Parts: sequence; C-alpha cells; structure tokens
Amino acid sequence: MRKVFIIGIGAGNPDYITVQAINALNEVDVFFVMDKGREKEDLVRLRKEICKRYIKNKSYRTIEVPDPERDRTASSYESGVKAWHEQRAAVYERLIGQELGEDERGAFLVWGDPSLYDSTLRIVDQVAAMKTVTFELDVIPGITSVQALAARHKIALNRVGGPIHITTGRLLSNGMQADNVVVMLDGDCAFKTVKDSGVDIYWGAYVGTADEILVSGKLQERGPEIEKIRSAARARHGWIMDTYLLRKN
Repeated sequence: MRKVFIIGIGAGNPDYITVQAINALNEVDVFFVMDKGREKEDLVRLRKEICKRYIKNKSYRTIEVPDPERDRTASSYESGVKAWHEQRAAVYERLIGQELGEDERGAFLVWGDPSLYDSTLRIVDQVAAMKTVTFELDVIPGITSVQALAARHKIALNRVGGPIHITTGRLLSNGMQADNVVVMLDGDCAFKTVKDSGVDIYWGAYVGTADEILVSGKLQERGPEIEKIRSAARARHGWIMDTYLLRKN
C-alpha cells in the first residue's frame, strides 16, 4: 500500500530537524513540493537542502507543482480558504494517485509543525475522504516558530499557572484574550490595534536562520520600529515569516 508522510521540518534552521524526521526522510521515495513562485523559492531550496543533508544512500525524486492561488477577493475569509483547499486537494489526489507507486512512500515537508496553522494535514484528510486512492498516513511533528521564538528570546511563553493564547493577526483585533498571546500569520502588523500601555512584545522573523531578526521591549515603543524593520526585510527577501508574543506586564 502507498504511504504518505507529513513531516514537520522546523522553523527554518536545518538543525531543527528531529531524529524521527530524519528517519522518515530516509524512507521516502517521492517528495511533493508545492511551488509558491519566485518570491518564495527560498522555501523550496531549503527543503531540497534538508533532503540532501539528511538522506543517505537512498535514491528519491522530487516533484514540484504550482500551488493554487487563494482568491483573496472572496466574499468571506472562510469561503476563500475552503475553495483554495478544494483546489489543493485535487492536486494532492493526483500526486498521490499518479506519481506514487503502489508500494512507494511519498512525503510533504511542512514548515514548522503540521498541527499549527498549516493546511497540509487537513487537505490530505480530504483526499482520503474521496476514497479514490488508498494510502497509509504518518505524521511527524516538528519544531514550531513559536518554540523557536521563545528559545531565541530566552523566555518562557507563559507565567506560572498562566494560559497561552495562540491566534492570528486577523483575530488579534478582537483584543488580547489572555495575558500571554502568541500571534502568527500577521501580514498587517496587527499589534498596532493593541492600545494597552502595559504590554511587552517579543518579535522574531526568519527565526533560527542566518537572516534572523529579533526585537523585544515595550510594545508602544518598539511597535513602530518593528513595522519598519519588517517592511524592509520583506522587500529585501520577497517574503517574510514572523511570529511574536504579546505579554501584559
């Protein structure tokens, strides 16, 4: 039977790859890579570097396919994402059914961890529900940008006995739902909506890589600086991945 791995490869540093992930990489015959265009070709290159570094004495092939574009003009965020996932599911179904032999093992390499703000596991589940191709599934966890952010700032994410709320920039406008809020997928610097003067920010971009940028301090003081740094970094690289912790002090 075909087998599909979803492997978390960490937040950008090849050293974040776990032993479990390395063992899984060495079982794979076919790697499926969603190409997001020239702006994010660094992400494809890193996946290839990880394979070259950790796979020993095994031949494998890599299949790159264009990632469907999400319609950002859809009537609602949820409907736009749903349609995008359906397009992706059709691509995944073809890859698994046509590019993977009956006894071969394929893999999708996921930035960070498959469980946290990533659609790969959800889409593979959609493919399985179609029942047009049969395969076994294995999921390998990875180090998230949240863990890497805390490590690089040398902080714990929570205070003793306190909760952590993980959310997106889009939802941060609803307010801080806890004293410690981790924000991901924020393309518009949503921390600007937080007006409380007693909040600290721990921000990081390209965490763990040679391009890493870290900024921390009082949100009202460091927020404008982070906006400028983020804009310049995005222009320089063509893409940016950043995460931050907001903490009421």
